[in-house]
Amino acid sequence: MNKAELIEAISAETNLSKKDVDAVIRSFISTACNGLASKDSVQLVGFGTFATVDKPEREGRNPATGESVEIAASTVVKLKAVAGLKEKVNKK
Repeated sequence: MNKAELIEAISAETNLSKKDVDAVIRSFISTACNGLASKDSVQLVGFGTFATVDKPEREGRNPATGESVEIAASTVVKLKAVAGLKEKVNKK
């Protein structure tokens, strides 16, 4: 599902205009990104928690040449899904 499809689905479910839903989603993304950039976590009850994790510098290998390369330290965003979401996704 892409952003346009998400806006369409939420608009249909809530009877809000697509313009209003788009504004809310844009605001959520901006606010969540700012919080994560400040090392805060973003918790959505019933969905999961977004948090940043610092990855240290490490050694890797170039798969084409086998040459050793240094991979710089970085900060990544991870989602820890709640059990209910995991069950729903794995339901067959």
